Amino acid sequence: MRTLEAKASPLNERLFGEYRRIKALDDRGMEIYNEFEKIMQGTTPADQAEKSRLSAQMDALRDSMVALYMEIIDSNRDNLIAAVFIDNIYRATDYQTLKGMLDPAAPYYGHPLLNNAKTALADMEASIAKRKPGTMVTDIEMADTSGKARKLSEWCGRGGYVLIDFWASWCGPCRMEMPNVVANYKKYHPKGFEIVGISFDKDASAWQDAIKSMGMEWPQLSDLKGWNSAGSSTYGIRSIPSSILVDGSGRIVDVDLRGQRLGQKLKEIYGF
Repeated sequence: MRTLEAKASPLNERLFGEYRRIKALDDRGMEIYNEFEKIMQGTTPADQAEKSRLSAQMDALRDSMVALYMEIIDSNRDNLIAAVFIDNIYRATDYQTLKGMLDPAAPYYGHPLLNNAKTALADMEASIAKRKPGTMVTDIEMADTSGKARKLSEWCGRGGYVLIDFWASWCGPCRMEMPNVVANYKKYHPKGFEIVGISFDKDASAWQDAIKSMGMEWPQLSDLKGWNSAGSSTYGIRSIPSSILVDGSGRIVDVDLRGQRLGQKLKEIYGF
């Protein structure tokens, strides 16, 4: 009796090869995150140093991951593989990058996998002006942790600088960035600096547990709609963590401040 062997097409073999490259970085990211989770509650100087080291590693790995996705997409612009990886990375791209990937002349442009990316691009085009430095912040209303309806305007435009911080309890990079956000809050809050968290959670318990466990002492808002959050639709937020820094008049002065950039910006503002 002869046996039949299923043989993947050359394009499928190429696709699987690209996935293996991505998985290698994914596995490393999980290793770093697991190390971070073990010491997240630690408060000693050694713990803080280790958190900083792991956060820097995750930032570098994230940059490598985005670069690898872009390399794969660029090397497959003549076939449908590009659509697969655009669907995986579009949330982490900026407007110009996503617009370049969604070229109507590309052979993959009509693939159904790109429907979400096309919607995201349209949303970006509609909302990008709302995040542009120099424009006034757009008000939104959501419930706080007690269920009370609150508006951003209760904090923004009231004379002090406010960081609108977009995050979620399930977001590993958000959790790794949070010690940096907490440290800057404690340093500058006595000088009037405020943070308002907007969570893309769906589970209220997970959201509130994360707030408590990570020591996030600032106001927190969420409509518990995940990526369908009003925060996402209003400001075109497609990846988290993300942030918008607003001055005392309610005008946006900077966006997506993370790591050292957040501390450097606040030092410019407050002088120390």
